[in-house]
Amino acid sequence: MSERLLTVDEALARLLSAAQAIAEDETLPLAEALGRVLARPVVAVASVPPLDNSAMDGYALNTADWEEGRWLEIGQRIPAGALGRPLARREAARIFTGAPIPPGADAVAMQEDCEVNDGRVLVKRAPRPGDNIRRAGEDMAAGQAVLAAGERLTPARLGVAAAAGAPELTVYRRLRVAVFFTGDELVSPGQPLKPGQIYNSNRATLTALLRGLGCEVHDFGDVPDALEATVAVLERACREADVVITSGGVSVGEEDHVKAAVERLGRIDLWRVAMKPGKPLVYGRVGEADFLGLPGNPVSAFVVFCLFVRPFLLKRMGASPRPPLRFQVPAGFAWGKPGQRREFLRARLEADGRVTLYPNQSSGVLTSVAWADGLVDLDIGRTVAPGDLVPYIPLSELLS
Repeated sequence: MSERLLTVDEALARLLSAAQAIAEDETLPLAEALGRVLARPVVAVASVPPLDNSAMDGYALNTADWEEGRWLEIGQRIPAGALGRPLARREAARIFTGAPIPPGADAVAMQEDCEVNDGRVLVKRAPRPGDNIRRAGEDMAAGQAVLAAGERLTPARLGVAAAAGAPELTVYRRLRVAVFFTGDELVSPGQPLKPGQIYNSNRATLTALLRGLGCEVHDFGDVPDALEATVAVLERACREADVVITSGGVSVGEEDHVKAAVERLGRIDLWRVAMKPGKPLVYGRVGEADFLGLPGNPVSAFVVFCLFVRPFLLKRMGASPRPPLRFQVPAGFAWGKPGQRREFLRARLEADGRVTLYPNQSSGVLTSVAWADGLVDLDIGRTVAPGDLVPYIPLSELLS
């Protein structure tokens, strides 16, 4: 295995190439499918709307009958869900939003543009054919695939599935992800701290990120900094899960045992990326499970998850991840030290359109992640003066 640091793009391409979608699926009621990934397309059983219908409350008429100052007889009333009869000559129909357009009508006049008196209506503004009419099938046509396999089910997509007439959906089963965290210094919140110990923030952050993606999380908790203990937990985790994720222990220190444990039980295909924060990133295989080793520093773990782990897991879930949108925005900061690795800086977009940085960009300052709403992506060797355009990636693109 080469010791050359991979570029961010190389590492991501290799991870996505290795990610294989799970094959098993299940069928769920529509109400239980939020966040899941479609395994089969959704096909509309009927056209939406099924008939031409009114987009407004108003009066359906034939535009050939309209003449300035002419009153039309109101011959019928058509609420949503009812069918009207054909219009007679110089007749209008009182119609409501969503009601089918009666035969003979070619426009709907908004009620705001009408005057009604003694069973007749005066349309004050000249109507045009097609005004305020929603055409049959303009949303979806019967037999049309309206959602594709691989799409993640958002509330809007569930609404589309319901409109298409699907009472249940075939989705990929949940991806099983095991996590554990190494470090003798780690203590769970609520426990007393001894000298040199810290509370384990990565456990809360990473398990929440995984649940937010819809993964089934198997949490093995904190593991001592010992090779045999790490090997034992890794063996159990890879039997239970499709993917095993760890935090810490993947660098080159004498107490970093995760990488050695993976090499004993399986193989490592990727290690170290030319980025900051987050250089140590391990990918490999243990048994039938994928293994991803994240840095122990909280910010590094968060950034690596967003940029690499999330798209990898989405592809394993059967989804089709797309690159995050990024925008060129003016810098409200100066960055005078050219880096030797690609840098991802915690940033916030201000009301004036400039992007500013959190004052402390250390990889251990987790408060910078809570403050930020995005990352500034600086290429190797890049310096920045105030006003320069810089690439900005909203966290919403990396967490949704």
